[in-house]
Amino acid sequence: MQQVNHGKIRQLSFYAILVFLGIFLFLQLSSFLPALLGAVTFYILMLRPMTYLVYKKKWNKGLAACLLMLASFVVVLLPVSLFVNILYAKIGFAVQHSNEVMTGLKLFIERIEKDYHVTLISDKNIENLGMAVAEVLPKLLGATFNSVIIVLILYFILYFLLVNSKEMEDWLYSHVPLRNENIRLVGKEINTLVFSNALGIPVTAILQGIIGAIGYYFLGVDDIPFWFVVTCITAMVPMIGSALAYISLAILFFAEGHTTKGILMLLYGGAIMNVLDSVFRISIQKRIGNTHPLVTTFGVIVGINLFGFIGLIFGPILISLFILLVKIYLNEFEEDDDAK
Repeated sequence: MQQVNHGKIRQLSFYAILVFLGIFLFLQLSSFLPALLGAVTFYILMLRPMTYLVYKKKWNKGLAACLLMLASFVVVLLPVSLFVNILYAKIGFAVQHSNEVMTGLKLFIERIEKDYHVTLISDKNIENLGMAVAEVLPKLLGATFNSVIIVLILYFILYFLLVNSKEMEDWLYSHVPLRNENIRLVGKEINTLVFSNALGIPVTAILQGIIGAIGYYFLGVDDIPFWFVVTCITAMVPMIGSALAYISLAILFFAEGHTTKGILMLLYGGAIMNVLDSVFRISIQKRIGNTHPLVTTFGVIVGINLFGFIGLIFGPILISLFILLVKIYLNEFEEDDDAK
């Protein structure tokens, strides 16, 4: 009895040490979690072509992994970096001319207050808003170095995931405490969800950007490529979406004295862009992954809070995976209870 108790104490002590070290390491490496999640996303998207190159075409694993990583950089990360550079250039310009923008906004608000005898916002609040914008935007510009480090770590992890995919799959089948059919079900569901979000969300955003750019062209918006990028990025944000782009444009129109264009911008955005955004989002998500819109919406909210930008993909996966694990639990353990 004493030997059993002594063995249990040793075992629990060992578990405590493992949990402590695991939490400590996680907290120290949590800033690189987006790199890990990004690597997992690319791994799932590349696993099929990797398998084809290695087992069908008999390519070397390292060579096949490097080729796929290069392709992903050219197809995905290079266009994104170009978009970011465009935004950074415009953000820098906005910081330098923020006083002019705030002055125009102040004049517009004063005109509305005078015409309709209402008080919308105080001069002090407008000044505070300008100061807040001037403080936040340079911080966004300073995030470039951190993004480069995350991308480098992402590809470092991705290389080993691709090269050791077979060994990793065998390890999961041996150590995950589920039946093999349920492990396959989880893997299939994760693959479907990653494809649904990694492809569905960007496609929806690009379509929304195109619809917005058409309206911007007819309304005479300056620098349409820049606002196209802004619309694509904001369209990824749930519930608010591209409203961040077209409302900003409407405010600029109002501040410049183009009241009619401002009203038309709001009408076009609310009646056309918002409606088409909902249609695109629901139809594409359903077609690619049969994902419920509520799962996508709340998943993106949770994911952005937890993981940042990569949470757009992994937030909905977490919610869907939770629902799937509940179903698997009922299937896995209710049968055992019935058998007893």
